[in-house]
Amino acid sequence: MTTLVAAEAAATPVAGQPVVRPATAADDAFVEDLQAIAFGPGRFARTAFRVRERFPIDPSLSLISEVEGTPSGSVWMTPISVGGMKGYLLGPLATHPNFRKRGAGKLLAREVSKRALARGEGHFVLLVGDQDYYCPLGWVPTTPGNIQFPGPVDTSRVLLLADDPNLAKTLKGSIAAFDEGE
Repeated sequence: MTTLVAAEAAATPVAGQPVVRPATAADDAFVEDLQAIAFGPGRFARTAFRVRERFPIDPSLSLISEVEGTPSGSVWMTPISVGGMKGYLLGPLATHPNFRKRGAGKLLAREVSKRALARGEGHFVLLVGDQDYYCPLGWVPTTPGNIQFPGPVDTSRVLLLADDPNLAKTLKGSIAAFDEGE
């Protein structure tokens, strides 16, 4: 098998497995419905939603997972800064119940983080989520109370992904606009 043929085979989606693509305006209704299913009416009161109200998501870092052409999940990324350092807030991340346990959520989290950090503008990806889900993907707990959100948050669920392994312990400050970072 030639290198070109091997590369094409590796890029070919496996039947039933999720693939990722950029979100488009045509996905807006799917994403809205998916977030309603995943998070219910209380989603608007969540602290992460308050962050996204104050600082807009980056549409170029909005991704959709699909299984055989059917949308199955979505993720957004919000540019932020903490303590003067630029980074991103991941979320919401949601997978439609019909497509759970196929790896779409983990694929979306990895891919959107890789794309955001590859830009070289931000130094970390922050999220509020389950350690059992995200820590195997490279996120680590932050120092409880070091990062101030615009509302209540369970500090044990504040996780960070960064090239600098010490950043999760040292990053400190309030969440602010991306352009307020260095």
